[in-house]
Amino acid sequence: MKKRRLSAYLEPEVMNALADYAAKRDVSLSLIAEAAIASFLSPDSEERKEAAITRRLDQIDRRVQRVERDLGISIETLALFVRFWLTSTPALPDAAQPEARAKGRQRYDAFIDALGRRLSKGPKLRQEIAEDIGPPSSADTAEPHAK
Repeated sequence: MKKRRLSAYLEPEVMNALADYAAKRDVSLSLIAEAAIASFLSPDSEERKEAAITRRLDQIDRRVQRVERDLGISIETLALFVRFWLTSTPALPDAAQPEARAKGRQRYDAFIDALGRRLSKGPKLRQEIAEDIGPPSSADTAEPHAK
């Protein structure tokens, strides 16, 4: 493709600076003018920085949304467990409580060990729950009936 001619009028100081720059670099005035115009028309460094910051903020936003989702899963899991435990565990007589506490400590230690193993090698609960689950229907939110 053939280059097209452009005539431009420059202030004498700008023209002198352009001529001096071209002489120092041993290049034509047209080459410098073309590079300057191309640079002027391309996104400047501030726009590139803004685009990079915007991309980074979008990534952070997606991460925060995943953290919020994971926290919501954790809260609901804990609440469901506590509700189930409270409704299904009978109170113990006073005489059985020391033995129950000892057994509870053993079970807690086993739970912590199992949790540590699961966290170290997965899969994570959040990976087992589908990302695309929609809002619950009215049937899903009904209270479970105790039997």
